[in-house]
Amino acid sequence: MHMADALVSPAVGVTMAAVSVGAIAYSVVKMKKEEDFDEKKIPLMAVSGAFVFAAQMINFTIPGTGSSGHIGGGILLAALLGPYPALLTISAVLLIQCLFFADGGLLALGCNIFNMGIIPCLFAYPLIFKPIAGKVLSNGRIMAASVFAVVIGLQAGAFGVVLETSASSVTALPFGTFLLLMQPIHLAIGIVEGIVTGMVLVFVRSMRPEILKSSAEKKSLGGVSIKKTIIVFSAAALLIAGILSIFASSFPDGLEWAMEKTAGTAELANNGAFKDVAGSLQGQTAFMPDYDSGAAGIVGGLITVALTGISGAIIYLFKRKKACKA
Repeated sequence: MHMADALVSPAVGVTMAAVSVGAIAYSVVKMKKEEDFDEKKIPLMAVSGAFVFAAQMINFTIPGTGSSGHIGGGILLAALLGPYPALLTISAVLLIQCLFFADGGLLALGCNIFNMGIIPCLFAYPLIFKPIAGKVLSNGRIMAASVFAVVIGLQAGAFGVVLETSASSVTALPFGTFLLLMQPIHLAIGIVEGIVTGMVLVFVRSMRPEILKSSAEKKSLGGVSIKKTIIVFSAAALLIAGILSIFASSFPDGLEWAMEKTAGTAELANNGAFKDVAGSLQGQTAFMPDYDSGAAGIVGGLITVALTGISGAIIYLFKRKKACKA
């Protein structure tokens, strides 16, 4: 559901960028204050971010539609890390995809962070996942919470795409038709992602239930060892990026499918000097456009590890410095 620049006007793109930057800044402030963000969340941010980067490369076919989908990862990250570190992590993933792999437009980056990060992490997780999962965190409740939170979050994100496109006056995608195509296809994608998310979280619970409890109850991991979890997520990210991504579906994703059904094409023309500049800048930074190398997933995962790890470490150092002064 990565929006291209052709779907966004400069006014909408800049506005949504400001909203997303504000939400990220707010999350950083909260991370510096809340108990559950400790030094153990830093490597967990890094490897879970790399895992989501790799998992987003695997498009799964939606039977009978000629479309495909991939996980967004917002709910998964929020359940593992808490909502604020999760937003920082998914934003890093989307930034890396945009700048280095030309996946999603630079002008549309704020929209993509809002639709795929802010909605699931800051709204769907606390308002839907946590109440359903409850404090007991049984496997059944985790699965139910994952499916409902992902489906509702993705439906809201898909609706956000339609609203942003409509506000950008993209006449090739009339509101009513585009909406009626976007919502059902992302419902199907959301069900699959919800099941996958639930399975991953149930597996994490079997290894280290304290990780999910830390996020749910906003408590530090303390003396809990997460080495095994770090190793498992690292290995899974390498396996997915290096091998499984080769078998990804070649069908268009839900957004591209809806665009083709509505406008007859998934690639609308970029018009305007502002979009030309954004496209030119992205062209200069994207050294593996469209993941055109077999090593793209591994390279992207390593960059994600570095960016999220460094960001988390800097925030934690400021948090400790503030605590020492107090």
